[in-house]
Amino acid sequence: MSFWISILAVVAMFVGVLMIPFGLPGLWFIVVVTLGLVLAGEVGWTLGLVVAGVAAVAELAEFGVVARFGRAYGGSRKAFWGAVVGGMLGLFVGFPVPVIGPVITAFIGTFIGAGAVTLLETRSVRRSARVGWGVVLARTVAVALKVGVSLAVIVAVGLALVL
Repeated sequence: MSFWISILAVVAMFVGVLMIPFGLPGLWFIVVVTLGLVLAGEVGWTLGLVVAGVAAVAELAEFGVVARFGRAYGGSRKAFWGAVVGGMLGLFVGFPVPVIGPVITAFIGTFIGAGAVTLLETRSVRRSARVGWGVVLARTVAVALKVGVSLAVIVAVGLALVL
């Protein structure tokens, strides 16, 4: 039974990785699965707490990346929220291509949201395009960061399950 629990947990964790580009809390889903393994006695509490700590650091790093890119490309706090709303709207509107379509439109929505808010603030098309591009780059780097951390966590938990 332990073997099947381990396989199911690892598969669920990979589903968590797939959630990340959609702006969903895939890394936290992986943490919850890991804590479920802790409660089932499959892995130790130390690993569960380390995984939760690593996820918290990754979230802080994501905010740092977005803040750094936002400042570097001239974005404001309002532009950040415009990007968040635009990204969510893009995700839900979607593009008629299975799976990848909503990811594409989420990135487009992020660009449009940050750009539109900046355009309203500055009346500069050039600056709004620059901020929109910066936020898209920030989102891309943040997604890559979280996917990388998630894969590292899966490897660590997988090794703990095998050993």
